[in-house]
Amino acid sequence: MADPSSYRPKPGQIPDSPGVYKFRDEHRRVIYVGKAKSLRQRLASYFQDLAGLHPRTRTMVTTAASVEWTVVSTEVEALQLEYSWIKEFDPRFNVKYRDDKSYPYLAVTMNEEFPRVQVMRGHKRKGVRYFGPYGHAWAIRDTVDLLLRVFPVRTCSAGVFKNAARTGRPCLLGYIGKCSAPCVGRVSAEEHLDLAEEFCDFMAGRTGTYIRRLEKQMTDAAEEMEYERAARLRDDIEALKKAMEKNAVVLADATDADLMAVAEDELEAAVQIFHVRGGRVRGQRGWVTDKVEAVTTGDLVEHALQQLYGEERGDSVPKEVLVPALPDPVEPVQEWLTERRGSNVSLRIPQRGDKKALMETVQRNALQALGLHKTKRASDLTTRSRALEEIAVALDLDSAPLRIECYDISHLQGDDVVASMVVFEDGLQRKSEYRRFQIKGFEGQDDVRSMHEVITRRFRRYLAEKERTGEWTDGEDVSTDGASTENATLGNATPATATLESDTTGNTFAGNAFTEEDGRPKRFAYPPQLVVVDGGQPQVAAAKRALDELGIDDIAVCGLAKRLEEVWLPHEDDPVVLPRTSEGLYLLQRVRDEAHRFAITYQRTKRAKRFKASPLDEVPGLGETRKQALIKHFGSVKKLRSASIDQICEVPGIGRKTAEAVAVALAQAAPAAPAVNTATGEIMEDEEAGASVTTTGSPEEPVSAGASHERRGQET
Repeated sequence: MADPSSYRPKPGQIPDSPGVYKFRDEHRRVIYVGKAKSLRQRLASYFQDLAGLHPRTRTMVTTAASVEWTVVSTEVEALQLEYSWIKEFDPRFNVKYRDDKSYPYLAVTMNEEFPRVQVMRGHKRKGVRYFGPYGHAWAIRDTVDLLLRVFPVRTCSAGVFKNAARTGRPCLLGYIGKCSAPCVGRVSAEEHLDLAEEFCDFMAGRTGTYIRRLEKQMTDAAEEMEYERAARLRDDIEALKKAMEKNAVVLADATDADLMAVAEDELEAAVQIFHVRGGRVRGQRGWVTDKVEAVTTGDLVEHALQQLYGEERGDSVPKEVLVPALPDPVEPVQEWLTERRGSNVSLRIPQRGDKKALMETVQRNALQALGLHKTKRASDLTTRSRALEEIAVALDLDSAPLRIECYDISHLQGDDVVASMVVFEDGLQRKSEYRRFQIKGFEGQDDVRSMHEVITRRFRRYLAEKERTGEWTDGEDVSTDGASTENATLGNATPATATLESDTTGNTFAGNAFTEEDGRPKRFAYPPQLVVVDGGQPQVAAAKRALDELGIDDIAVCGLAKRLEEVWLPHEDDPVVLPRTSEGLYLLQRVRDEAHRFAITYQRTKRAKRFKASPLDEVPGLGETRKQALIKHFGSVKKLRSASIDQICEVPGIGRKTAEAVAVALAQAAPAAPAVNTATGEIMEDEEAGASVTTTGSPEEPVSAGASHERRGQET
């Protein structure tokens, strides 16, 4: 625990002007970002008697080891810079919204030749019209299904559209009248664009025009005794009215506004937002946050506004934002919203009428969300704290292990040996710091040796970073041999969102440890208090030996064996047995199981790539399209191998130089052993064998390193 007086700035050093400040811990990681109208007054409030500080603020200033600030011209600039730094550094002690999922929008891709109606999440794209957000994707599909009767706009993917255009046959929606089938030329691109614009107008709230027009067409059809057409128009009108009923009018003056309500207690707060467009509730969203700092309702509102509009521009920011309490001061926030919209935005508290009544509804939703959250979590914060304390007592640690790293080895009969590292901070997953390794030091199956290699590589990089940043102060010569040639592959466990960065050594990294210059992410720089390995005594001994060889003696090590869920410690003949009802054991199991899952996911990915490997992959400049053209032309790799260079040149797009390279690659690659049908004993041809490779089935569920001794030959 640091003494705030040890890093308190000297009197007169802090300017009396607007700015943004950052607190950093002993590892130079940014742990809190704040803004102030007067940096001098705000920072002085942190360095008073600790007994007078809010408990969470007291924890923050005693965790910090330094403070720095940046002066800006206006409070609006301070607001913008604070938002940018919170997004960039993800500080531990700032308000964070747990529900960070992307809400679904109804999107119309007006930037395409044939606009498509679809559900979209994530960042908004230029040229796409968005409506929402909606609480659930099925709510969007229900609305679209009703509107396609009247506005038969394309909803199919690009692949389906191209296939229909190629075959000249529309999809099912084209046959049942819910798509105008521009893919087969039933309507022109201009006519389809008009349909899409009418769809957007209706979704934007201009509904009366279309209802009246359809009613007139229905009357005219009835007068002309075209009763079938009149019946269809009648059904269309009913479909539109039904779609409109899903979003009843709540504000009579066709207002565009967002209403925000906050329900809070001492530890947590729930934020609920209703999006009203054209007087109708078009969407709803909400967050739950830990109050990790001393904040007022106005502060929570300000943080929520940053979360809501930080990435938005133009009409995505409504003319009115109604809130339960105003930030203090309110002018910079209102000016920031106005700047993002491009025109004036009203930020106020509703006092009377329909808007106040709707705000009460939003408030009830916030209260229900907070109550439901608390019921689900059942004092989760207290439970996590108890779990960490139980681990500290059981393992005889000096303090609770706020950062835990767990390692697991996975392989299939000694092939594709990989390892995983997962990180839990304060008892919660820190997925941005997950790591994946390929075992390169040796061939074959040896879980103990693999564990030693992984721990060595991870903490050698830690020591190298420590030496580079000047944290290594004992004068020892830290060897970093092999650090630059390490081939660790690291990444997020979250599908579809992982962003990997590579350095010049070929290593791939993704994470959130921090550089000494500006707190930005760097690799392997933040040490754990506890290392957990998946396995028993041999794996624990290997991990401890690796740390000892590197001269690291301030990191605890333990292993969790799967068979009896025993906790093994280095140099101990008997395990530590935690009660089955222990929260500490439950947390260790979660950490171990997550490492196991992450390792198996990576191992299966590598195995799948290996199974799909082809001799043609080694031909330089031969892309996927030309590979497929070769296989399609000859029918199989076996027939392609027996073809002459002149015959290969006959394939469209294949020149003589490429044909020679293909022939050389196939000649050098050893032909695969003939496949045998195990049911009949027949030797299958290449085509059949190729099919059999892709249908060999998945092996039984992999086991961790701790259990691999009992299931040799299976995937671990």
